[in-house]
Amino acid sequence: MKKKYIIILVVSIVLIALDQITKQLIAANLNIGEEIVIIKNFFTITSHRNDGAAWGIFSGNMVFFYFITAAAMGLFYYLFKEVDFNKNKIYGIAVILMFAGGIGNFIDRVLFKEVIDFIDVDIFSYTTFPVFNIADMCLVVGMILFTLDIVIEEIINGKRKDNSITGK
Repeated sequence: MKKKYIIILVVSIVLIALDQITKQLIAANLNIGEEIVIIKNFFTITSHRNDGAAWGIFSGNMVFFYFITAAAMGLFYYLFKEVDFNKNKIYGIAVILMFAGGIGNFIDRVLFKEVIDFIDVDIFSYTTFPVFNIADMCLVVGMILFTLDIVIEEIINGKRKDNSITGK
């Protein structure tokens, strides 16, 4: 097995395990709606369930989420084949994070028909920010890194084009 696939597999398994372990700890120790204040008015552990996406959109539409997850996994497989960790570290990390996050929430949807969320952050008194979990963090950070990688590549390629036109 190629080294890059071993890296992808090991890091993904660690992230998925961390996600699932934290979710099970919450489910086993807190009733739904129960919370533990970590930093008053900023960070709370809150036992929450979501059968939709952020803010409950597409609530109860599990077939939609199964389809989206299958399509995303197909895309991630394609992206994995393209990863050169020596040249594109940000890209590689982004794909691993998105893959692990997708699988983490997919496991919940298959087993429980809902996702266990527990991280409740009050951002500048924005009280409707969704409660989330480790898988969600992986997905969001992965998407940010993926976008950042694309922007960086475009800037580099743009400079290369400009230099080839001007002869510098």
